[in-house]
Amino acid sequence: MRTAGALLRHELRLLASLALWFTRRTRVTDGGRAFGYARGQGAMTAGLVFVCVIESLCMSVLLRDWPRTHHVVLALDVYTVVFLLGLHAATVVRPHVLEPDALRVRRGAQVDLRIPLAQVASVRRELRMTHTPAAGELALPVGSQTTITLQLAEPVTHFTFLGRQREVGTVRFHADDADTLVTALRPLVEEVRRARTVPSTSPGPPG
Repeated sequence: MRTAGALLRHELRLLASLALWFTRRTRVTDGGRAFGYARGQGAMTAGLVFVCVIESLCMSVLLRDWPRTHHVVLALDVYTVVFLLGLHAATVVRPHVLEPDALRVRRGAQVDLRIPLAQVASVRRELRMTHTPAAGELALPVGSQTTITLQLAEPVTHFTFLGRQREVGTVRFHADDADTLVTALRPLVEEVRRARTVPSTSPGPPG
């Protein structure tokens, strides 16, 4: 039941992403700054959709004498096209978001991890093309690459696609404009760090 529920929620997120994509809106919080990671994925999605359409046309010819079977196959083909478009739409309308006190790291409709800036120990521009699974590490590659690495002072809880909890202390992800994101993130992290280390002033003795 948990798996079925996770799949259903994912399907609904894809449909909602399609609606946002068609209306040219994104899921960005007020005061947040969006950083995309889907550049270059559109051509691949278009290619896959084109292949599905051609396959559907060929099957309609082959199954013209079996209308019921043709209707089933056509429904599956339409679903596949909608699914592919939904996956692409989710990456476009759900970008990474840099908020005043947190960074939301996303990957489509599957991952939306909110990392408080107070828990960021370091951020660096780092290109990685291979990602070996490791305990305490979350890698979110796009096109097999990550371009930013966050080292956390305290672990954050990440919920997997099926709802399992993981504590992660290192987060690797990709952004189309990684340099700009790192440049924007570093001063905010330093500002939060200074605010935490400034000693509070004594209110003095009661009058």
